[in-house]
Amino acid sequence: MYNPASESMPVEQLRALQGERLSAMVKRVYENVPFYRNKLQQAGISPEDIRTADDIVKLPFTTKQDMRDNYPFGLFAVPMSDVVRIHASSGTTGKQTVVGYTKNDIHLWGEVMARTLGAGGVTKDDIGQISYGYGLFTGGLGGNVGSETIGCATIPCSTGNTRRQVTIMQDFKSSFLLCTPSYALTIAEYIEDNHIPLESLSLKKGFFGAEPWTENMRREIERRLGIEAFDIYGLSEVIGPGVGFECTEHNGLHINEDHFMLEIIDPETGKPVPDGEQGEIVFTCITKEALPLIRYRTRDIAHKITGTCSCGRTLVKMSKPAGRTDDMLIIRGVNVFPSQIESVLMELEGLQPHYQLIVEREGPLDRLTVLIELTETMFTGEVRMLEALNKKIRSAIESTLGIAVNVKFVAPKSIERFEGKAVRVIDKRKL
Repeated sequence: MYNPASESMPVEQLRALQGERLSAMVKRVYENVPFYRNKLQQAGISPEDIRTADDIVKLPFTTKQDMRDNYPFGLFAVPMSDVVRIHASSGTTGKQTVVGYTKNDIHLWGEVMARTLGAGGVTKDDIGQISYGYGLFTGGLGGNVGSETIGCATIPCSTGNTRRQVTIMQDFKSSFLLCTPSYALTIAEYIEDNHIPLESLSLKKGFFGAEPWTENMRREIERRLGIEAFDIYGLSEVIGPGVGFECTEHNGLHINEDHFMLEIIDPETGKPVPDGEQGEIVFTCITKEALPLIRYRTRDIAHKITGTCSCGRTLVKMSKPAGRTDDMLIIRGVNVFPSQIESVLMELEGLQPHYQLIVEREGPLDRLTVLIELTETMFTGEVRMLEALNKKIRSAIESTLGIAVNVKFVAPKSIERFEGKAVRVIDKRKL
């Protein structure tokens, strides 16, 4: 363990600590965030009502829409002079959800990511290759701060340029890798295609997240890269990667609940569900300074795993998320909403709002095909014109989403019409 005192704290002591931190956080946001002050007042709640961890159920929920409504910095609980880092994630309306970090928040991020890597056996003697994207996406810099906190030699490769990635692995003797699971398989495919012996690599561990992946994919990654693969969980609104992590038992994700309180609720009623029952994941940030969200509804679906863990950690575990309560897709680590594509199509003259998204998995990678229904006039148009239009649409969608897509034109009125909510997505992946 990176921090045994915190990771294996007696449960009663942990609950008491959560209560203290929850109470202090609620008081802080009540005083510094008008949105939360108004929301608590409307619910008839004062900071004095929150004394123990059990009192969390009295508090109102926060949603992604609340973050958009307070874009960009309306939920920050500190002045901008105390903010040292800003990250953001994509949204459905064109506005990003914005996350701020103080110096202490960055230190916290390093702590929870160090626990994540430490659970896989990483020490300061390791060399880490960070192949998540760097930038507003939290993956790259989140992995980076965790590796450096442990004291590893850290290689900020970012993503892409697979040939160079493998050369670096060989020459720099990288011992662990952080990236999406699908990119790990892309790396494995390159190694195989170029007849590179695994013995030429020093890779021992891999930490993968940012997109859904199955146990079958874990086994495939482990077999083809000759490593032990660990699942990691996070979301930018809470902190980024480091919210939850797998230990060597590989049976669920430990939650760093001394910093992020976990609830599983019925998505319809908002009431807590019994331990072991599936529901929506909700997090409360009890130590973050810049953006301490209260009961943030993630829309991810999972269940708590009860019982003790053989690794010795007392931190609660949850299952790998089974899906989402909304229509968001995660494709190659990128959040994709049908409404994003609709907004792009509606900005292009002459197109109708009749489209469908087909998601498939080809080998290790997800493939997104956008079916677009043409008008009668377009359908009988010149091939050259249609090719130019296809290229224009594909470029506009890829610019918005940040990932490659296929665009396929279909005949007029060939996409099924619905009286109720349209079925925009056909997901053929077996996740």
